[in-house]
Amino acid sequence: MSSSTTRRRYLTILTALTAIASVAHAQSATAPLPTPAAPPTTVAPVVAAAATGSFRVSFDAALQTTPYTGRVYVVLGKNAGREPRMGMGDWFNGTQVFALDVKNIAPGTPIVVGPESLGFPKSYIDVAPGDYTVQAVARRNLDSPSAGQGAGDLYSEAMPISFSAGENGAAEFTLSKVVAARQFKESERVKLFEARSEKLSAFLHRDFSIHAGVILPKDWKDDASQHYPTLYWIGGFGSNHFAANSMARQAAAIPGADKCLIIVPDPTCYRGHSVFADSANNGPWGAAFVQELVPAVEAKYHGSITADHRYVAGISSGGWSSLWLQVTYPDSFNGVWSHCPDPVDFHDFQQIDLYAPGTNMYKDAAGNRRPLARNGETVMLWYDDFVRQEIVLGPGGQIHAFEGVFSPCGPNGEPVALFDRTTGMIDFNTAKSWEPYDIRLLLERNWATLGPKLKGKLHVIAGGVDTFYLDGAVKRLQESMQNVGSDADIQVIDGMTHSVHEPAMRSMFDLISGSR
Repeated sequence: MSSSTTRRRYLTILTALTAIASVAHAQSATAPLPTPAAPPTTVAPVVAAAATGSFRVSFDAALQTTPYTGRVYVVLGKNAGREPRMGMGDWFNGTQVFALDVKNIAPGTPIVVGPESLGFPKSYIDVAPGDYTVQAVARRNLDSPSAGQGAGDLYSEAMPISFSAGENGAAEFTLSKVVAARQFKESERVKLFEARSEKLSAFLHRDFSIHAGVILPKDWKDDASQHYPTLYWIGGFGSNHFAANSMARQAAAIPGADKCLIIVPDPTCYRGHSVFADSANNGPWGAAFVQELVPAVEAKYHGSITADHRYVAGISSGGWSSLWLQVTYPDSFNGVWSHCPDPVDFHDFQQIDLYAPGTNMYKDAAGNRRPLARNGETVMLWYDDFVRQEIVLGPGGQIHAFEGVFSPCGPNGEPVALFDRTTGMIDFNTAKSWEPYDIRLLLERNWATLGPKLKGKLHVIAGGVDTFYLDGAVKRLQESMQNVGSDADIQVIDGMTHSVHEPAMRSMFDLISGSR
């Protein structure tokens, strides 16, 4: 796990190397996307309007020219200086969101968002009466996991509203603005790489491009005879290639980093973070990474070209991604540094044994609520609340992302749910179907073949008090690797939370920079 603009409070937990972007997910819409104007990110303070008890949302016919099918949101914020849509997916301090799925809504036809809508953190009737800054959103981007932030999504002006669920009348909102595509800022040493992925385009049945931020070595020359040791750095949940600029600033303080070509790929997909694993729901992300991105970006910027000087690392979901790539493509990388990876053993999936029959995601065996995030001894998030927020936002959250990668594709074309969203009960058969992505199990079952190929390559670091309870799975992996006689360097650092381990970063760049 990790997060984005919409999860800014969580970013304080990580070092800037995580360099996160935004979260959520995209729903339908068939209309062509007009060229958008850059949206404002702040809201001027204004006097609240008259009390209202519901909302009427309409599409600007100039922007949505065909009937719309998808999810529409009304977002209530208390921070007058920020557009409410920018806080929709905040895990720790999110805005109040109402959501409604609609089908074949003609342009100009109003949609009433009222008591029948989904709501988080409160249901519609439970929201406290009061003055709010309110904004409407419609998802259209098919690749962004962030409602109201994906390029081409529609949103309204933010307006002051005095809301009470029992009042008559409806506040009117027009979806008259389009989210602009974010522009990558290049510099002398930070460049944008993008290329059409044949594999992912074929899977999605539409053109799809892979992106990466490229940080050039200090002495880089556009000389085909020169080759530079290459590191692929994968950020956590919500991260993307825009993190390259932040990574460049942080890497400048680490000896040896300026001798390396550092590639920051975009792992973002329809359901959240692809973790660069081939899956039935997201497509061949692993193959696209290794067979398309790696050769293309290294040819253009004179990277390693061979596995001898190619490495991979990451944090959180990117920590899992990097370890997965090293283990499943052992001949393609010469080492991995996985920081605080998402669960690497599904017997301890954030303290939950997914394989134990009768297990519940929301409550433990004693009937106590399961925590999902902590700050020391203080619980910051509970599993049931976290899932309720995702239900309202729609696919694109962290739990949806896990299912998008690990679950089979169901008859409805969606990932098979791991657990019942109402009761929290885990489906045992679905949990067993996740086994091919259980890294500890994968290593154990194939150690005779993988062991020699991974000698000296595995470095995994977890915090002893990981914010998201990820340390338990790493401890199980550590024990497993000791039992099979691996030389894997697996550490659980006392007192460390969910963060990049600086000594490991320095050791990594020292090794990589000397490998040229």
